[in-house]
Amino acid sequence: MAVKELTFIIVVCSCIVCTTEVEFFTSTDKISELFNEEEFLLKTFRLYIDSEEENVKIMKRLLLLLQLGSYLDPDDPEKIKDPVAAYKLIRRVRTEWINIVDYTQRSLYQLYQTVLKYAQIPQLKDLDGAASGLIRLQEIYKLYPHNITKEMALNADEAYHVGLVAYNEDKFQHAFHWFLYSVDSLTQYSNTTKENLLLYLSLSAYHFGSLPVAIYFGQQLLNLDPTNDEIKVLLDLLRRLRFQRSSNPDIFTLNKKSSKFETLCRGEVDERTSKRQRALSCRYSTGGGNPRLMYPPVKEEVEWDEPRIIRYHDIISDREIEILKNISRPLLSRSLTTEGVSKDRSSQGVFLMEDNIVVARISQRIENITGLSKKSAESLFVQNYGIRGRYEPHYDESGYENGRIATFLIYMSDVEIGGATVFPDVGVVLKPKKGSAVFWFNLRKNGNVDLNTKHAGCPVLRGNKWVANKWIHVFGQEFRRPCSLSYLE
Repeated sequence: MAVKELTFIIVVCSCIVCTTEVEFFTSTDKISELFNEEEFLLKTFRLYIDSEEENVKIMKRLLLLLQLGSYLDPDDPEKIKDPVAAYKLIRRVRTEWINIVDYTQRSLYQLYQTVLKYAQIPQLKDLDGAASGLIRLQEIYKLYPHNITKEMALNADEAYHVGLVAYNEDKFQHAFHWFLYSVDSLTQYSNTTKENLLLYLSLSAYHFGSLPVAIYFGQQLLNLDPTNDEIKVLLDLLRRLRFQRSSNPDIFTLNKKSSKFETLCRGEVDERTSKRQRALSCRYSTGGGNPRLMYPPVKEEVEWDEPRIIRYHDIISDREIEILKNISRPLLSRSLTTEGVSKDRSSQGVFLMEDNIVVARISQRIENITGLSKKSAESLFVQNYGIRGRYEPHYDESGYENGRIATFLIYMSDVEIGGATVFPDVGVVLKPKKGSAVFWFNLRKNGNVDLNTKHAGCPVLRGNKWVANKWIHVFGQEFRRPCSLSYLE
């Protein structure tokens, strides 16, 4: 019976061939799909074990470990809000299922190999990308490993991997803290050795410039292995360098220096900015007398006066949001910049055409609210942010002749911690609020870029961030937003 079920699954899988490589870490929605992928693999693996006679004890033990690993997973994949939990899921699905492939290759039973051929298993770049995401979150929100793993701990091997990624990215202070965390998490079942961790602790401290700490951990390693000549040479070099350097930075305390972007992401807003915002107004708007907005009018709130940033409340319903998500999910791919794939942007997105009635209705609503023509506007761009999901400071104006005159940004989800849109040059922080949208002009009336519109998307520390962008272009706005010859306008 198990063979028939497995054969049926293989036939179904054979009808679905992935033509593009799936990337997981840049979209929390893609990460959520791993729950279904894991459930599928568990089911087919159970059927395989039932039909296999050799290696059955080993594989059943492995199956039990996998089930234990997924025991604490949330019932609803949408609830994967913790970046550490997302990292652990990617690591587990990749590492453990690669072990299954290894075990089944020892068998003559090839049917199950066909099932695994069509399974979507995270690649090494997904695991490294998830680890890099944790490190970026630490950098912006000034978090130690014990802070970011408060709700879900990492074991020694997982922490060691995050440390290695930080080390290879030359982020030696964060690498040092992850190696320390790994040392404290070592058990008899860990694959990572104390010797290896002490070596990397010493090297991380050396590269950071904290030579006394590097010497200390190097000596600890030598105590474990007095015959290690390489460590003796390293220690001799460190001791000589120590007397040549006048400063030894504190590797144990994270540097509090931050860019304006990072400061705003942490919610550290200048009191003068807050006072100025409190003096701004809100009202009901008909979009300049648009008959489509006479009943009901839209709720308009001025978030900032120069540049003028407007938030519109309740402009998209929960039902419309779910429709946009469902349309987008199978089409999501890595978001690009004008230079292609960039480390400055970590999300997945898709442009949605107006042949869908909901997309067309939302685009028309944007035109009604802003008073700007959508004829030369870009299609609605839906995005889902992954681990460290963010967009570093940038201008939306594309630099082309028919540039992006304005941006309409719709928030399709609330975000528990992080995920704000910030304008570093003016000190404004806009928190995501589901169903609302923010609007601003990227170009002044004289055609020059408004330099105060540089903005960024803060990393999501906890939660799931969905947005939809509508970039409106210059052509078609000649009579709706007349040009000016004044340098000041």
